[in-house]
Amino acid sequence: MDTQEQIGRYRILNRDAIKYIAMFTMLLNHIAQIFMAPGAFWTLVLTDVGYFTAPVMCWFLVEGYGYTRSKKRYGLRLAAFAALSELPFCLAFTHGAVLSYYGMNMIFSLLLCFLILVADEKIRSVPLRRLAKVGLTLLTVILPSDWNLLAPVYTMLFAWARGSRTRAKWAFFWAVVLFWGLLWMGGLALPAWYNLATSLGGAAGVALAAVAILYLYNGRRAAHGRRFAQWFFYWFYPVHLLVLGLLRVALM
Repeated sequence: MDTQEQIGRYRILNRDAIKYIAMFTMLLNHIAQIFMAPGAFWTLVLTDVGYFTAPVMCWFLVEGYGYTRSKKRYGLRLAAFAALSELPFCLAFTHGAVLSYYGMNMIFSLLLCFLILVADEKIRSVPLRRLAKVGLTLLTVILPSDWNLLAPVYTMLFAWARGSRTRAKWAFFWAVVLFWGLLWMGGLALPAWYNLATSLGGAAGVALAAVAILYLYNGRRAAHGRRFAQWFFYWFYPVHLLVLGLLRVALM
């Protein structure tokens, strides 16, 4: 059996299966951040597992952008669910009050990432195209947005890698390194051994996303239930945040 056949044997996950896993890991991450004690072992574990989700979302955003028959409808759908998710997002993550502005939600970040892909495709002038992409990336920091800076960078890496397995490996390598580096720099005030351990733990979530996409993903959608899956992934985000936010308020 050659190498390609060996690799093919392990490609057991379709696009929808990976997305379902991503929704579950995101739920674990949010439960840990909202309800569990900061710094506790299981809080760190569930938070780190949840880092699987964002790179998966960015990868499938790039893939979906290439496949969609109507980029306009795709963008409008992201905009609608970004708006719908903002109140539940703030409700879930507000600290010490019923509701306050916490930042912009992940679907809003994905909307800006979508606009980066549009700019990359539509703006012919190289300086203007670069300016638009830098501006949209900085906008995720200024507002700020969930996974600010990282989501746009991941999107650009995965767009660069599209169609090349070698580039995809490098894209995920830099995705892991970048996330680890940011976590490590954010923990410089902590003991060195603890900072190294927690930053590597966080980067492991992104590394698991790399394994899922590079070695387990078969490039196909589920054979059945595609319509349900498409809308489930959009609705799950605001609905689960609303439920968690209401629970948080009830337990105050």
